[in-house]
Amino acid sequence: MLASGFSNAPLSRTLLTAVVVLSIIASITDTKYYFWIAIKPHLNEYRQFWRLLTWQLCYTNSTEVLFAAMTLYQLRVIERLWGTRKFGSFLISTLPYTTLVPPLLVALILRPLTFGRLNYLPAGPTAVIFALLAQYHAAIPYLYKYQVSATEPAGPSLMLTSKSTSYLLPAQLALSQFPGSAIAALVGWIVGLAYRRELLPGGAARWRIPDVAGKRAERDRYEGLRRRMEGDAATASGTDVGNTGNGRRRGVARAILDQFRGAF
Repeated sequence: MLASGFSNAPLSRTLLTAVVVLSIIASITDTKYYFWIAIKPHLNEYRQFWRLLTWQLCYTNSTEVLFAAMTLYQLRVIERLWGTRKFGSFLISTLPYTTLVPPLLVALILRPLTFGRLNYLPAGPTAVIFALLAQYHAAIPYLYKYQVSATEPAGPSLMLTSKSTSYLLPAQLALSQFPGSAIAALVGWIVGLAYRRELLPGGAARWRIPDVAGKRAERDRYEGLRRRMEGDAATASGTDVGNTGNGRRRGVARAILDQFRGAF
């Protein structure tokens, strides 16, 4: 039976909740202007380099929050496919690239090439979402194909798959504050592909979060097994409580008798 909701996807639920809650808090406290980045003046004049680390924390308008929440709900299947440990490892190992590359790309390359016209990077984890979307594109197969044709027999046609509609919401998210949102989406997609092809430096694709809970459960299981074996050994050697003295003598006598039997 297919799992519904966020079953077996606790980290996806946490991520979606954080996107919605942080955006609401930023709106209520009127602190949304702390998250988006304008290269000039935020970085060039005010030296607010902390924005490089905080611009992905929340979205600044309700439309982007809606598109991001619906996309994350759709991408929960990645966590079910990989497991929570690998899913969390992916988010952590790609976070430095999805966080730092978009603003540095705009500040150091694209803004000079456009003579200062490209100066704005909108807030929100669009890069993270598109890094996950690259995994969805590569790992989740489509169920069927269908063709959309014009009414004329010789007119143009378009071949689509069952996954085609899944990209409509992310596309609207990428175009919501063009071109800044599109740059973040493109960087996230490239980072996701690089992770899948193990091109990220430092073996990021093979790194995993330490499985502390699994190791603790395994240690408890072996500890219980050891105690059970010690109890069975004590019972077999006759050292149970109440028969300690007689059992020890019988055990020593049996050991001596076994030695003589082995000699003959």
